[in-house]
Amino acid sequence: MSARTTLVALFTAGYLAPYLLPTTVGRLDSGLPLTATQSGAIGSALLLSSAAAGFLLASRVDRIGPRLLARLGLTLAVLGYGGAALTHSVPAVVAGAMVGGFGSGTATAVAATGIAGRPDPHRVTTYGLLGVSALAGAVYLTVPHLGPGHGLPFAAIALTALAVWPLTSRLTPSTAVDRTVHHKTPLPHLRSGLVLAAALMCWSLAQNSLWGVSGRIGLTQAHLSEVTVGAVFAVALGAGLLGVVAASALGPRLGLALPIGAGTAVIAACIAVSASARDLVTFATGEIAWNALYPIVLSYVIGLAASLDGRGRWAVLVGSASSLGTAAGPLTGSVLSAAAGFPVMGAMLAAGLVVIAVPMTVVAVGAGRRSLPVVEIPVETSAYETATAA
Repeated sequence: MSARTTLVALFTAGYLAPYLLPTTVGRLDSGLPLTATQSGAIGSALLLSSAAAGFLLASRVDRIGPRLLARLGLTLAVLGYGGAALTHSVPAVVAGAMVGGFGSGTATAVAATGIAGRPDPHRVTTYGLLGVSALAGAVYLTVPHLGPGHGLPFAAIALTALAVWPLTSRLTPSTAVDRTVHHKTPLPHLRSGLVLAAALMCWSLAQNSLWGVSGRIGLTQAHLSEVTVGAVFAVALGAGLLGVVAASALGPRLGLALPIGAGTAVIAACIAVSASARDLVTFATGEIAWNALYPIVLSYVIGLAASLDGRGRWAVLVGSASSLGTAAGPLTGSVLSAAAGFPVMGAMLAAGLVVIAVPMTVVAVGAGRRSLPVVEIPVETSAYETATAA
């Protein structure tokens, strides 16, 4: 088995938890004595733990060794998610979700670092997205037929990590050349970079606020069965794959400002439609269109961040800011929907996205006027981003 296949498998294991967030949060709400807000908080804790692992380890993978870190991450995922699947104690579920989340983030950090060292990083990333989307779609189609309970999504993630663990023998115990380079020069275009980082954090927060409660919208407001909701999510993930292909095909033809500004406005409309859905057609239309458009816009935002600094530092910082917004999404969506209802929540998120689109577009217009080198920088994206794209 090739090293590329191992990286794709590790990528899939690391990103599966965020992909399954709607069914995980929904089953916590229905299978344990938890409120919707509490279930969303557990989802946010899982993602925050995963993001923390990425921040901590992204620059240390080469020094510690990819094989050791990958095995550690997969082991934590198996123990954490497996433990959460087997217990009905709420504190134990929370602890298991956070341990498993840290394991997912560790596996993701190793996969991202390995992919960055490949001669074809974009292709390997695409394979990873295809793998995790296909697996998540299969889980969404299968889990509703296996019975109720909060444990099934956790068990699926744990079993995936367990299956990937033997493949880590293909990874090197350590990397001879440490790619970590410390730059003493200041960050260029400081104001534009800070604006973009802050805007993308809010942008990701809005996206994952809806994603975290999408399952409950389909079940409780649109009155769909779990089987139907799972099928919609599976199709939506397929639409996300088409979005990845479309973004690659379009490339720089449309510039940066138009895809980012207009694309975010259309995404806002999709979120409002999905959150207000009371039937299958409306729910499916909103979710599928949203998932198809999201990766297209995201790819241009990452390209914009890379254009601000040829060394890729802004791309990394903007990606980190996005991860923070993603981690807070499930709790934010649960709080807003509990306080105001799903339609009002969707309207608020949509309005926020339209406002956020303005500074992002301004930064994109400014970047388009400069002749800056654009480099392909592998950025560890947020859970949801990769689920619908990153």
